[in-house]
Amino acid sequence: MPLVVAEAATADDVIARLLAHTQQSNAALMRGDAETYRAMTAITDDFTLMSPFGGEPSKASQYTPEKWDRMARFFKNGTHRQEVVQSYGSQDMVVLALIERDHVEVGGLPAQEWALRVTLVYRRDGTEWRLVHRHADPLANGISLQQAAALARGLPASE
Repeated sequence: MPLVVAEAATADDVIARLLAHTQQSNAALMRGDAETYRAMTAITDDFTLMSPFGGEPSKASQYTPEKWDRMARFFKNGTHRQEVVQSYGSQDMVVLALIERDHVEVGGLPAQEWALRVTLVYRRDGTEWRLVHRHADPLANGISLQQAAALARGLPASE
């Protein structure tokens, strides 16, 4: 179930609840349980995802049942933990800057460590908090200026 906060709550309280909720939902996804992730993570109609693999951002309308099924098969046997870099909250919006550290099989690759820098933006809709934006990149361990320049030109980071 998406996070619902019916009673008056401080921004710090909502942030703490969203952090716990996000930890649980993402842990489910890393196990390949997209159904639980989907049930816990309500997205807005104007949701955007900037994937860690780059490319064109995806929008809420693209999240069909078939896409959710593919997502469930994409992640397998994973564990998830998150480190809070910073959080910001107001009455109607919360931003979480995190490092997600997962050990997971992704897209058929053998299990490995995945460290992602992630920004999540949640917006209050009545008593429910919905995910409006997720941006993730695999640069938690850093890369050189030359590697960044190669990626910016559309080349492999090794060039």
